[in-house]
Amino acid sequence: MTDDHSHIVPYQTFVIVWCALLVLTGITVWVAQYNLGAWNVWVALTIATFKSGLVVAYFMHMKYEQWLFKLSLLSALAILAIFIGFTFFDVLYR
Repeated sequence: MTDDHSHIVPYQTFVIVWCALLVLTGITVWVAQYNLGAWNVWVALTIATFKSGLVVAYFMHMKYEQWLFKLSLLSALAILAIFIGFTFFDVLYR
């Protein structure tokens, strides 16, 4: 049986992704210094989404997986986003 999941990712790709994560972390710290009102949570979640997307795509090698795995991950994340959204609306309207 052959292994068709063999892929070699150069170290340069990991260094670039790591630098992007550092930049996004710096942006998170920079934005946290300002009072954006109700937008604080949304800006922080947006930046965290980009950072987690980079980690999942490159460090967890989801970029190289089959479409079924990608679809199942996307479905699980969509359900999680729905639950978090309902929780925010519940807390907001209490």
